[in-house]
Amino acid sequence: MTEDQATGQDPVSGQEPETSPESGQPLRTALTAGPARGADRRGSLSVAAIRKRACSSKASVAGVVGVAALALVAVVLGAAALINSGSSNGADGIRVALTSSHSSAATSGATITVTGNGQVEGTPDTAEFAIGVSTTAPSAVAALEQNNKQVTTIELSLKQHGVDSKDIQTSDLELSANTDSRGNVTGFSVDDELNVTMTDLSNLGVALDAAVQAAGNGVTLGGISFSVSNQSALLASARAQAMLSARTEADQVATGAGLALGPIVKVTDQENAGQYVYYGSASAAMASNAAVPVETGQQQISVQVSVVYRLVNS
Repeated sequence: MTEDQATGQDPVSGQEPETSPESGQPLRTALTAGPARGADRRGSLSVAAIRKRACSSKASVAGVVGVAALALVAVVLGAAALINSGSSNGADGIRVALTSSHSSAATSGATITVTGNGQVEGTPDTAEFAIGVSTTAPSAVAALEQNNKQVTTIELSLKQHGVDSKDIQTSDLELSANTDSRGNVTGFSVDDELNVTMTDLSNLGVALDAAVQAAGNGVTLGGISFSVSNQSALLASARAQAMLSARTEADQVATGAGLALGPIVKVTDQENAGQYVYYGSASAAMASNAAVPVETGQQQISVQVSVVYRLVNS
């Protein structure tokens, strides 16, 4: 018998064991320094095993805490990296967004429509005028015969002053009865008018004066219009100016929008040739007995273009 058994103390705790209230016998300690003979090894744990499990539990808890700490650190570091990356690349991100927006606008068929004007001046080399005769007689036949003589005289005079037959055309011929307030016929009137084209402008005044002198009373002069017979060169110059004007305006608008001009989608042009008209007076021409003063001046040739450009990235 050992000393512990003699004293009745628990060899593990060093204290006396508790006694059973029924039998008064000491209760066997569940935890012993070693397995007792005949005792069930599954129902008891040694002190060493208990300490080992405790250490293992502490290690597990420490491991969990460590993993959690590492995860937290990783999250913090990742967030910091994202913040640093965002702050350093913020401007680049804005630029990319703007570029993407411009690219989307430019590639989606965006266009700009502008209007350009060009104007040049040329010296007219062709004149057109209307000259006619109005006659009155008691009968229709007499009025027409008198009118025919006067118109024939005008045509002859014009041809003598450089006007070709192909450039004289009858534009109006009217025969009408004249009546009083009661409706009674008092006579007949004939009006005959010629449209004349003349290319020798240096002789225009003399030709007009001679025609009026030949026709006598009753002659009428409707007016004179001047033009440039060959406007190709003038129109080309005016059109070039108009296109340059349109391009300049389109460049300014596109630059203001941060874009550039692409190819031309559509062009529409409109020509506008101005004319100068001189209104003569037969009585003045007859009284002066001289060449009718005619000034050709300058003719304005203008072109307006509407141009549609496609917009692209600058």
